[in-house]
Amino acid sequence: MKLRLSQFLLFTSSSLMLNAQDYKKKDSIQKLDEIIINTNYIFGNKYVAKNRTGASYYISPKELKKYNYTDINRVLRSVPGVTFYEEDGFGLRPNISLRGTSPQRSAKISIMEDGVLIAPAPYSSPSAYYFPSVARMEAVEVLKGSSQVQYGPFTTGGAINMVSAQIPDEFGGRILANYGAFNTRRLHAKAGGKNGQFGYVAEFLNYGSEGFKNLPNGEDTGFDINEVLAKVSYSSKTEAKYQQSFKAKFQYSDEVSNETYLGLTENDFENTPYERYASSQDDQMVAEHLQFVLSHQINFNKNFRITTNAYLNKFKRNWFKLDDVVFNGNKQKIAKIISNPTSFANHMDIVRGDVNSSADALLLKANNREYYSTGIQTKLDYHWYGDNTFHDLEIGLRYHYDEEDRFQWEDGYRINNGQLDRTSEGPRGAQGNRISSATAFAAYAMYKLKWNDLTFTPGLRYENILLEREDFGSSDPTRIGNNISTRENNVNVFIPGIGFNFAFTKDISLFGGVHKGFSPPGSSDGEEPEESINFELGSRFAIGQLRGELIGFFNDYSNLLGSDIAATGGTGTLDQLNAGEVEVSGLELLLNYELLPNNSKFKLPISFGYTFTNTEFLNAFDSANGIWGEVEIGDELPYIPKHQFNAAISLEHAKYELNLSSRYNGEFRTLAGSGDIPDDERVDSNFIVDFSAKYHFNKKLSLTGNIINLFDATYAVSRVPAGLRPGHPFGANLGLEFRF
Repeated sequence: MKLRLSQFLLFTSSSLMLNAQDYKKKDSIQKLDEIIINTNYIFGNKYVAKNRTGASYYISPKELKKYNYTDINRVLRSVPGVTFYEEDGFGLRPNISLRGTSPQRSAKISIMEDGVLIAPAPYSSPSAYYFPSVARMEAVEVLKGSSQVQYGPFTTGGAINMVSAQIPDEFGGRILANYGAFNTRRLHAKAGGKNGQFGYVAEFLNYGSEGFKNLPNGEDTGFDINEVLAKVSYSSKTEAKYQQSFKAKFQYSDEVSNETYLGLTENDFENTPYERYASSQDDQMVAEHLQFVLSHQINFNKNFRITTNAYLNKFKRNWFKLDDVVFNGNKQKIAKIISNPTSFANHMDIVRGDVNSSADALLLKANNREYYSTGIQTKLDYHWYGDNTFHDLEIGLRYHYDEEDRFQWEDGYRINNGQLDRTSEGPRGAQGNRISSATAFAAYAMYKLKWNDLTFTPGLRYENILLEREDFGSSDPTRIGNNISTRENNVNVFIPGIGFNFAFTKDISLFGGVHKGFSPPGSSDGEEPEESINFELGSRFAIGQLRGELIGFFNDYSNLLGSDIAATGGTGTLDQLNAGEVEVSGLELLLNYELLPNNSKFKLPISFGYTFTNTEFLNAFDSANGIWGEVEIGDELPYIPKHQFNAAISLEHAKYELNLSSRYNGEFRTLAGSGDIPDDERVDSNFIVDFSAKYHFNKKLSLTGNIINLFDATYAVSRVPAGLRPGHPFGANLGLEFRF
């Protein structure tokens, strides 16, 4: 497979080179000062992204403003190599995969905001129940390939960096307000500027909806989110010997969402896809997130700088939701009931609220957890020039600590005339009473050599991780420690990588690399981490108005890890499962074309992206807790579609713009398997089209509008955690944007 991909890409790049115009060499070496990475960004612009030795994608402020999306899934669908499955229709809890990594709760990618790890506990409990709101972001960066050894701990698929509001050079801001279907509303305001050496920006976002699903009692199935961000900065005077800058960042968010793990049976989804069962009426997530970051940068000269970030993240949430149903003493998980409604007909009647139940027939679990992460990271960057060469040495260090504190319980309810009533309070801590933690030290060195048209980037990352767990047990809610059980696991790993980029002409380049993939294990003594060797080879090209890239990748896992998480129908222990050897290979294609290159009034850009992903287990086993089912050699990984593509077209004028965006997601399976996917394990393919428009009254005021799911397609996005759940139906929104 590796050889076939390499041959194909080499042939493609050679063919393109034959059709390219003569290349007049530019003094590109001297331009490389601008691509030194700053504190907040991986790339900072598209020029840097396209000159990386690894695959990368930069979603610019202009692109984000086209559709004004609040759903990260819709933002990322234009990026080749990114797959995901939706859960709630609004993108509140995304499940993102990069190049075939496990998508569940985006737990196998490094998620950052402004260059700082943002998942609640990325080492000890990486499932991302918190994800930064894309509605307040200025840019989104996606990094894949060999150069990602700079960003850990997850190095197989890649990293996603969300870039929040930056301090502007001059005073200014904007206010965006819109309203639409399902009483969905958004108010987003920000303002900032600089006064001499001081800079500042402040931002507020309120985003909410009553939801597009329906409960029998008519109650709200939506959510309400508030976010606040503030940044202040101070820079030294221009005449100072050493140029320095200090920055402080504060971010707070809260969320109340009436979301559930309870989906629908096959028949009920077919007949009433937007209904919710009465037993889910009290399901609710309540969450708060708090972040502080202190940043310092010192430039000793134009060639040498050091940047440092100290950070603190706190996240707490309680997702109170239906977990078990009891009939005549027979207790069953909701996932089992929904998948076997005929076998558990009496349980199903209770779930639907068709009968009046006995006391404690419905058990609602308070998935109450608090997360804490803190650390300090510093980065030294030194670059210099030689004859026709550019050199850059980047060294990074990070100390990090995080923990997850579980203190969970389960209350009993009955359903009477379609209404839930609490009948008992379960003992606090009985459904989880433990603290999982991780202490990690990471270091990396990345060297970049640009010699004429060749760029060469060897790098090495080191991770030392101590994972610990203290389990106080169900009978010790005060945590005296009488029956405490502990475990720990220590991991030391070196993660090498090397990449290259060769520019045949200014319009055609060939790039590639190889690096080690890594994902931390759990806290069980001796548990091995996830490891792989990852290859990529690609070409970036420009022919007239056509620009694009074609990339082949191959990930060879020696030990793939799976996680027992409730979000995929597991028990929620978070214990890791050794899946052994797996191969993931694929192809990524991106094309952009301007249809009206010579028109002074209109622009008509079109784009197309395609991702092919093939996965294969190389050993057989029975996965714990039914996470993947019984796995045979040759089976495919679940949750990863083989085919997906996106296409977009825009009509742009100084006074207005119209945008169409579409995405095809191929079918995928929810359990490992091969051949045709059984009906009860398949999520069907879908093709969704979105529309947006803007009209500019003047430089300060614009009318905005968008339509989600233009053709009102009814489609399922997932079968997990417990049953089928629909994607967002047709929804139109109108708004005003005021800039100052």
